[in-house]
Amino acid sequence: LVADEVKCLRAEEGNKQKILQDIKELAEKLYKNENPYPAVTMHMVQKPKEGCPLHQKPFPRLDEGTVQWIIDQATAKLQTAPPAVKAEKKCMVPSGPPIAAILERNGNALANSARRLEVVRNCISYVFENKMLEAKKLFPGVLRAMKGRAARHCLTRELNLHVQQNRAVLDHQQFDFVIRMMNCCLQDCTAMDEHGIAAALLPLVTAFCRKLSPGITQFAYSCVQEHV
Repeated sequence: LVADEVKCLRAEEGNKQKILQDIKELAEKLYKNENPYPAVTMHMVQKPKEGCPLHQKPFPRLDEGTVQWIIDQATAKLQTAPPAVKAEKKCMVPSGPPIAAILERNGNALANSARRLEVVRNCISYVFENKMLEAKKLFPGVLRAMKGRAARHCLTRELNLHVQQNRAVLDHQQFDFVIRMMNCCLQDCTAMDEHGIAAALLPLVTAFCRKLSPGITQFAYSCVQEHV
């Protein structure tokens, strides 16, 4: 009732008289809902048919022993009755899609997954080869790919390879790209990834760094440490 009246009240905004009238009508509806007219609660008693005696026969008094005997008889029958077995209803199971269609669908999914992983690998390669223009083109695809666990695993593996090649000290652009990928990866991690992907990133965030000035080095963990 209130939900229906809200639109009406908004439509009459600014006209105080109309608003008061609407509120009054709403109040009356609510009052009638809580206090229905006596006619609504009146019990209708049917008149007896013509020729019937007006006096009603009293309900016979029930014998407690007889009632208990009937209950005991019914209980005994239930206890000795065989367990109800639902009759099997045979039916035809509809045939699903042909096997070729399933294989094709799975093949497409695998192909899409392989393409996403290839995008992640290529983008990381471009970053470390300082081909920033190519890396920027692939970067949106990498961020989308991070929704999948396989792509997140791929990121940790590829970054680990570059650490092993002593390529952990990055310039500013490279550092920015790597940090953004790590942040996106951690953002999409679930509790299931805590001991897998997040744990694999721990040694990487303490390895990748950039030189801010002589003697001052910033490590990657300072930019990703807010993640749960």
